Amino acid sequence: MALTIQPHGRLQEWVADELGYFTEEGLEYDFVESEGLLPAKRDENGEIKSGAYESYEAGRDAGISCACHWAVNTAANNEIGKLVSDVYSVTPCAIVVAPESEIRRPEDLAGVEVGVGYHSGSHFTTQQALEAVLPSGQINLSFEGSPATRLDSVLDRSIPAATVFGVQLYTAEALGFRKVLDTTFMIAFLANAFDADPADVEKYFNGLKRAQMEIDLHAERYKHYHAKSVAEKYRDKVDVRQFGPGERIVFLPYTGDAFASTQEWIQDRQIFGAATGVRDYKSVILA
Repeated sequence: MALTIQPHGRLQEWVADELGYFTEEGLEYDFVESEGLLPAKRDENGEIKSGAYESYEAGRDAGISCACHWAVNTAANNEIGKLVSDVYSVTPCAIVVAPESEIRRPEDLAGVEVGVGYHSGSHFTTQQALEAVLPSGQINLSFEGSPATRLDSVLDRSIPAATVFGVQLYTAEALGFRKVLDTTFMIAFLANAFDADPADVEKYFNGLKRAQMEIDLHAERYKHYHAKSVAEKYRDKVDVRQFGPGERIVFLPYTGDAFASTQEWIQDRQIFGAATGVRDYKSVILA
């Protein structure tokens, strides 16, 4: 059975596909592209209550997928899937403001609405980064839905600041928006425990490892794939050749200490409600 792969708005899968790396590794695979990935679902009060974590609760149509390591970590802790323990990735991310904004320093964000996704990377990384510079009572997060929606909101000045990552960050910067605080964060991979064959997962990452080296050597050849993640309304306003390489896959272990400390951070803040305890690391990883 083919492994269903859900790309994450990065270059590596497209490079591995173009250059035949997955096929050479013996992997049968299909891509599932999901525009926006995280649709904004609102409750009866009009508040957004869905994000990366909830997409795992609902079930993703993929044998292997990824999201911020906080969401993946929690999904694994709640036995929704199995954490891939020998790799993670890092994506550029930042809180940005309009070029004319008077916000210049991280401390200027005290009390200012910062647009983030709900239970998604931008949510967790913004809280973590702002906790280092502001008292908790001065952190003001506004849930704005998907990365694309959040980018729209800050570009049209509906919100004074937003956290954007990857291609959305590059797009904002290309349109003159300024970085106030870097919030680069880790991404982890989750295998569907019922559909993902560990042998196929290994072939998948072997292909990505070869693609990562190719991108490191010749990023200019592959930046055109960034256009897949640029909203159509902005494609004639930006030049993806000016973008950076984006998310980088790191072939080092996502360790037991990383898993436990992340769960402790989440549960200390009761982001998902009352603390539930941290499962044994060996029980949550893909064997």
